[in-house]
Amino acid sequence: MDEVQSKQGGARVNLPPPLVFVAALVVGELVDRFVVRWSVPGGVAVRIALSALAVVAALAIALPAMGLFRRTGQDPKPWQPTPELVFGGPYRFTRNPMYVGMTLLTIGLGAAAGTLWTVPLAFAALGAVHVLAVLPEERYLTAKFGEPYLRYKARVRRYL
Repeated sequence: MDEVQSKQGGARVNLPPPLVFVAALVVGELVDRFVVRWSVPGGVAVRIALSALAVVAALAIALPAMGLFRRTGQDPKPWQPTPELVFGGPYRFTRNPMYVGMTLLTIGLGAAAGTLWTVPLAFAALGAVHVLAVLPEERYLTAKFGEPYLRYKARVRRYL
């Protein structure tokens, strides 16, 4: 299990996934400001609506997932040990609701700032998190929980 486990006892994830999404926001704003402007079309009303929709969706997915983690004594930091599998709430529909939420939040905050660059960068961030966190987490959970986790993987999609 050492090859899939961090020294703290969780998955071998070396970079906090939220930092990847923050980087996407920063890069999107910098590209928009200093390279090529890519504004949200339709003016302020569309920008606010798009932003609100994405942020509300992000919170609706991620907050219940975080609440379930707290109630079951889990730490959202993937390098910390996972004491049990969580199957309820948003985990019935996606194995990674916090990462889906971070992707939507990145899109929403970018829209609020008026740039569309964060849309492709949010998905690029999710791709990076997939490699840096999701795959190591899946290896760790498979090694730790075995068949129950494999059944869950077969039943529930990774993202949407």
